[in-house]
Amino acid sequence: MKFIETELKGAYIIELVPHRDHRGIFARAWCENEMREHWLSSRIAQINTGFSPKKGTLRGMHYQKAPRAEVKVVRCTKGAVYDVIIDLRPQSITHRKWVGVKLDDRNLRMIYVPEGFAHGYLTLEDDSEIYYLTSEFYSAQASAGVRYDDSAFGIEWPISVDVISDADRLWPDYSI
Repeated sequence: MKFIETELKGAYIIELVPHRDHRGIFARAWCENEMREHWLSSRIAQINTGFSPKKGTLRGMHYQKAPRAEVKVVRCTKGAVYDVIIDLRPQSITHRKWVGVKLDDRNLRMIYVPEGFAHGYLTLEDDSEIYYLTSEFYSAQASAGVRYDDSAFGIEWPISVDVISDADRLWPDYSI
């Protein structure tokens, strides 16, 4: 696995290193030792998947508040998504900054989302699926979010948002 730090401290793009032969490819998608070598959380509490049949579906921007804050490692296993993370750590020099990366079923990329970050994605193709690991169990009481179009962040989405839940559309303006 190849770890590429983003401009947001502690957030990484992880590229899988494929071994190719006449059968196709094989790549390691998780290694506790490699995560620890990069000082990243290696705890896995849950493994989740999400499927969206329509291009232009937005899910996010979600996070869990302390003491249930979570790390996520996200990969697209079918189709393509534009995956976005926002640094919500008030003391961070990159507070309110965001990074977006295309994840698809061909580029063998994942994104490591640290605690204190909001996460969401927009499907770029019909029938897109993501698979992600979390370091903490889901907690409805700790669940929170920020609006995908909040001017506090200025996220530039590559295509229009056509499908979104009321909950994701109605998060209040961010303030901190």
